[in-house]
Amino acid sequence: MKSYLWSDFRARWKEELVIMNVRVTRGAGPSVDKLEVEIVERKGKGHPDTLCDKAAEELSVRLSEYYMQVFDQVQHHNVDKVLLVGGQSNAKFGGGDVIEPIYILMSGRAVDVVDKDYERQVPVGKFAVEHTRDWLSKDLPHLDVNSDVIIDYKIRAGSTDLVGNFDLERGVPRANDTSFGVGYAPMSPTELITLESEQLLNSEKIKKKWPQIGEDIKIMGTRIDDKIHVQVAAAIISSETKDKGEYASVMEGIRDIVLNLAVKITDMETEVSVNTADSPKDNLFYLTVTGTSAEHGDDGQVGRGNRANGLITPYRPMTLEAAAGKNPVSHVGKTYNVAAREIVERVYKEHPDLSQVYCYLVSQIGAPITEPKAVNVEIFGDCDLDKVRGSVVSITEEVIAKLPRVWEGFVKRQYQLW
Repeated sequence: MKSYLWSDFRARWKEELVIMNVRVTRGAGPSVDKLEVEIVERKGKGHPDTLCDKAAEELSVRLSEYYMQVFDQVQHHNVDKVLLVGGQSNAKFGGGDVIEPIYILMSGRAVDVVDKDYERQVPVGKFAVEHTRDWLSKDLPHLDVNSDVIIDYKIRAGSTDLVGNFDLERGVPRANDTSFGVGYAPMSPTELITLESEQLLNSEKIKKKWPQIGEDIKIMGTRIDDKIHVQVAAAIISSETKDKGEYASVMEGIRDIVLNLAVKITDMETEVSVNTADSPKDNLFYLTVTGTSAEHGDDGQVGRGNRANGLITPYRPMTLEAAAGKNPVSHVGKTYNVAAREIVERVYKEHPDLSQVYCYLVSQIGAPITEPKAVNVEIFGDCDLDKVRGSVVSITEEVIAKLPRVWEGFVKRQYQLW
């Protein structure tokens, strides 16, 4: 494997740098925690949309690992189109089965052969099917990957112009798309509760104590003034739940888990509701055989779920760009979201007196990824812009300068993308 020196990239970046148009501006309006209403959503690891995001990103990671092993560099690919078609199941207390399997279609573009004589052909289809099956069996332990799911793929070679643009990279990659990334900091109490509730409910510790709780957990946090309501929709494993009484006990357990977490995050009054669509008198409960609603008609698609920071936040800057599955080297729809997040987190850490920080990065296809078309860092709070501008610009330049090596973090799964 080739060895790359960060000093080489930084020296080259300095030589070729076109002065970035970094604007440090004052944000308009109050920070999100001062608004009367705030809404935050998170779709958990077993949600059909999240499963699609992970399927896309895991395939990208596996391809990147193979490309590095065989070709000493990541080859062009964008496998960010995944569709999940829900199956059918018959879940009942104490058991149940999957009648029609879940169908997952992996789609996108990837370099599948380098030599014209086909001596070095990339096993894209094998990775799409086998690697997806491997991680699914770990993430959804109640899913029988041999019978409950069909994994298919339609992945073709990339377009000539985009592959050519990718091949022109020499040290500093060229943007594979015209797109933008956003980031904000810090997270509000509502956002933290929404994010961490799902992560806690899907943690190994909770699963050991409450094996009835499935992986498809959706959290909706709503704050009105200084009161927070947390709506939890949790798929319950039918084979682990013997009757209505045990189901009710699990509901109480989930409610207590979220409430205990909330009091560690905020002193605001917090109410938690769990599986409110249930109707015990009609014998209707959120029971699943596999732990995901995908088993019975709930479909999924890449980009319909969490944004790159793990949340859906209509009161914050967002991008509709689906980061999962895009190539980690030059697709700014992926890399700029991570860069923007690092910028705002570092700025806020250096200036904790600020109420919040937003960052927007936009690219131009074909331009070096270290030369964004525009950078806007918005500062909220009672501060002197002239006094913070220097450090904000310095942080921004440092983060952007590291972009040529950011792909390594994606391959090592260091960044949250959904």
